[in-house]
Amino acid sequence: MLAAVILLAYALASIIGLPERSYALQLPGVYFEIEINIRTIITLLVAALTASGAEWLVREHPSQKHRSTFEHWLLPALTAWAIGVPLLHGTFGVFWIAGVFLGGGALILVLVAEYIVVDPEDQRYAPAAIGLTATSFALYLILAISLRYSQFRLFILLPALTLANGLVSLRVLHLRLRGQWAWLQTGVMVLIMAQLTTALHYLPGSPITFGLLLLGPVYALTSLIGGYAEGKPWQKVIAEPLVVLVLITGLAIWLR
Repeated sequence: MLAAVILLAYALASIIGLPERSYALQLPGVYFEIEINIRTIITLLVAALTASGAEWLVREHPSQKHRSTFEHWLLPALTAWAIGVPLLHGTFGVFWIAGVFLGGGALILVLVAEYIVVDPEDQRYAPAAIGLTATSFALYLILAISLRYSQFRLFILLPALTLANGLVSLRVLHLRLRGQWAWLQTGVMVLIMAQLTTALHYLPGSPITFGLLLLGPVYALTSLIGGYAEGKPWQKVIAEPLVVLVLITGLAIWLR
């Protein structure tokens, strides 16, 4: 029901037209202009609705009791936001319809997985955690490609991808470390990725190349932090992130 309501909201936003409002700010050497329209409003409302839906769902779990559910809001809200960017900025057609079905399926899987990982003793915890991790990075890639394709200016693209990077890394590390928060490590990584995002924004390349060049470092840094926190030997801590980083970067260069 939650996934259906969210997809319905995105579908209606594509056909409902409301007056747009523009807010501009002129500073020395730079001009900012932000448009507030139906797509902006729907995106914010849908993210909030998804977070509240995840809260309601997780509260029904027998093992939840009175613990905080904050960590279970992050990925569902990001999922709803990420699938909304291509749906709201795309044109109606076969690919748009396919995006609705794929987006709805991804949202349902994320909500189910979040329900499962409430109980670390659940036999399905490991595959659910792996699924959430893979989905997190896939959503970050989709969001980066969609924002680049829509040609947003840096003052919009940078905060959006920085927020997504923080949510993905924070949730993945929380899952990997079995309930421990890595606020400081995530904050340092977000600052590093913000610098890289700014640099890549001004380099030529396709949206897919842009997304992959961001995905590689995000995955490598997250894996590096997680491996170090788990106390693994430094050879294993470095080897897997380095291999993945080289493969994803090579793919990005090949597809440029």
